[in-house]
Amino acid sequence: MRNRIAQKLLLYFIIPLCIFAVTSGVLFQTLFTRDMTGNAERELTRRAAELADTLSEAAGGEASGASQNPGMGRGSGNEAGAGAGMSGGLSTYISALSLLDDNVWVLDAELNFLTTGRRMMTIEYSDLPADADRVVNRVFGGETVVSRGFSELLGAPTITVGAPIYKNGAIYGALLMHDAVSGIQAVTSRGTAVLMIAGAIALLIAVLLAIWLSYAFGRPLNQMKNTALTLAGGDYQAKTGVRRTDEIGKLAQAMDVLSDRLSEAREQKERQEQLRMEFLSNVSHELRTPAAVLRGSLEALVDGVVTDEKQVKEYHAQMLRETLGLQRLTNDLLELSKLQNPDFAIEQSEVILQDVLSDALHAAQQMAREKHITVVQETAEDAVAVTGDYGRLKQMLLIVLDNAVKFSPESGTIEVKLSNEQITVRDHGAGIAPDLLPHIFDRFRKTPSEENRQGSGLGLAIAKQIAVRHGIIIDVESKPGEGTLFTFKLKN
Repeated sequence: MRNRIAQKLLLYFIIPLCIFAVTSGVLFQTLFTRDMTGNAERELTRRAAELADTLSEAAGGEASGASQNPGMGRGSGNEAGAGAGMSGGLSTYISALSLLDDNVWVLDAELNFLTTGRRMMTIEYSDLPADADRVVNRVFGGETVVSRGFSELLGAPTITVGAPIYKNGAIYGALLMHDAVSGIQAVTSRGTAVLMIAGAIALLIAVLLAIWLSYAFGRPLNQMKNTALTLAGGDYQAKTGVRRTDEIGKLAQAMDVLSDRLSEAREQKERQEQLRMEFLSNVSHELRTPAAVLRGSLEALVDGVVTDEKQVKEYHAQMLRETLGLQRLTNDLLELSKLQNPDFAIEQSEVILQDVLSDALHAAQQMAREKHITVVQETAEDAVAVTGDYGRLKQMLLIVLDNAVKFSPESGTIEVKLSNEQITVRDHGAGIAPDLLPHIFDRFRKTPSEENRQGSGLGLAIAKQIAVRHGIIIDVESKPGEGTLFTFKLKN
């Protein structure tokens, strides 16, 4: 019983079930006893009224009124001829009752017992209980009365019904009919016992079902608890394994989603850490080479190893180139760091792309002329306006144009097109190998070629970040030996 929530749920099930069982038993016994007693009273009242009518007819009284309403005074009676015909039969009826039925008593108007059955021949009116006066007085007042006050006298719980006997329109006597309710109590006890047995069986089944339901409810919670502990331990591949459509199932699904998010976050962290290490390694490598060249050149000049004026100028020129390379690398690193910082704001204004593209092409023309490369330009007639930073957009296009010129052969052709939806730059140079194509936007990723020897490996990474900040999507298609196509898809 380690599952505490299952224990609590089991108690929550069992306690209401027990209360329900006890309440049902008590209500059943009370209501069933009341119903049985009420039926017995109604049946005894009917029999007493019928017997009183019969005795009234035998006495020559008018029984029709008593039959119509046994609880009130009788009517005017039967015709005198009919009553006279039956007046001699009353004593015969009473004698028969004294011999056959101990539960029927008859009193005359003077409160003398005409019959009390065989077992109570010596009873007197004074022996009757206190409630007898009330019953007898109401009977002689013309009512049919129900009483429980004769139980002590008869030695058992008893229902007594009193009904008037009429003779010639007047109340002649009182009929008292008794019926013991011990039989009703026995029936009620047996019914209650059957109910308790059935209730106990039903309660046992309900308890077993409650145990199963409690643990079925607690099992997925335990699974989620174990999963949460596993996630807290650093195993982000853990899953709850709970498949339900209720609130618990939704909670389990949320935990599984959390597991996926944590796993993705860890993978991303590992990738970022790997990129950081690669970045530091690349920066160190990029800085080490020019620093070594500069140191070697300076040592040669300081130590007087190089004294020829022409060689000294060459050393100075080489040192200047390396310094410019270091400056370019530093500027590119700073530029990329700014663009990758979400808090770094870029200028937002309406820019005409025809102007941006024309400015970028003009800047790239000098290098293109050196290689006798022809740039074919095709632009949309209508002005294409976007919201962004003019200088950054020019820098993005210029990086791609410089690469196109750099990797194009002598006297080659570059095609640039601008439409309302995109900008394309196509060259017909060496192209990019398929294994390198997915990584061209990575930092310090350079194509191993003579044309790219002076590159920092950060240009396309900067272009990518500028495009991202402007909502522009860059697609690249390339085939080795056929050239490369850059497509800038503008934000609608």
